[in-house]
Amino acid sequence: MNKQERAIRIPDLAARKRRGEKITMLTAYDAAMARLLDRAGIDVILVGDSLGMVVMGEENTLRVTLDDMVHHTRAVRNGTKRALVIADMPFLTYQTCVADAVRNAGRLVQEGGAAAVKLEGGQAVAEVVSRLVEIGIPVMGHIGLTPQSVHKLGGFRRMGRRPDEVEQMLEDARTLEKSGAFAVVLESIPEETAAGITAELSIPTIGIGAGPYCDGQVLVSYDAFGLFEEGAPPFVKVYARLGDAIVEATREYIADVESGRYPAAEAKRAAR
Repeated sequence: MNKQERAIRIPDLAARKRRGEKITMLTAYDAAMARLLDRAGIDVILVGDSLGMVVMGEENTLRVTLDDMVHHTRAVRNGTKRALVIADMPFLTYQTCVADAVRNAGRLVQEGGAAAVKLEGGQAVAEVVSRLVEIGIPVMGHIGLTPQSVHKLGGFRRMGRRPDEVEQMLEDARTLEKSGAFAVVLESIPEETAAGITAELSIPTIGIGAGPYCDGQVLVSYDAFGLFEEGAPPFVKVYARLGDAIVEATREYIADVESGRYPAAEAKRAAR
């Protein structure tokens, strides 16, 4: 099979790291976007709890529920043939106890169709990661800027500026690997810190605002494609201005309807 045909599996990501091949990941929240990303050949689709901000219009991710995530994960899974689908575990679905984490992760896999789940934190979630992996649910970690801790952090700020933060992130990364995580997202940290963590781990690192030395990269698709009107973070490359294109297309549609050009002109062409 060629790259477009062969389904991506979790062991493929570790193999990519060993071969020095970069891993590509984008977010999606519905079948239509997932189908397009999958057709383009993306390796991993993350159903992020970022949907709270870019889809639901919230200020942060904290109000996203497990039912929200199951709903959107199922939609993405329905639009995907090749890419590996990973679902975020939302706030308070894994922090309360291991039993809750197992039950909630199980819903994302069983009802949503996710191949794996992603959760935030390091040493604090080690027991949860170990148990999920033990029962067959693959886990991706997430350290650095952890959006579910936005209030504790004092906002969406860059992490790893102080030596103690760097040491804590390195220890968290080691703990996640030891606990069985198959990969770890590094968000909004200095590139030299990300490079050190990447070199330290045998599992892949996926960067977002963490520089070029991670084993892969992830972006929120609404940022990358110019769909989130609040503006993309400074580290994002905007690959398209789809929001502007949709606004212009909508204005053209409004003008056509108001002037009578649509559907009259199409009806005349169809009659020929």
